[in-house]
Amino acid sequence: MPFNANAPGAVRRGGKTPPPDETFEEAAYLKQLGEKQKPVSIKLADGEVVRGWIEYYDKNMVRLTREGAPNLFIFKHDIMYIAEDPAKRK
Repeated sequence: MPFNANAPGAVRRGGKTPPPDETFEEAAYLKQLGEKQKPVSIKLADGEVVRGWIEYYDKNMVRLTREGAPNLFIFKHDIMYIAEDPAKRK
């Protein structure tokens, strides 16, 4: 049986549509985090975790503003995940 559900000869079971690959909610979520200046933790592909708030984002990168440290421009392909940080901003 082919692994690709769209491949010729693939069998669909249950009649359910598979979930979409993209929900297009990323931009709305990043906008919300930036507007509220919510503190976030960003885990990078190399395992490093950086903290700050998202000041700007576009299709390819995120600008992380940090207190007491240089701001970072991080390419999205280097990000493993972004999590809201429960730590309070000063």
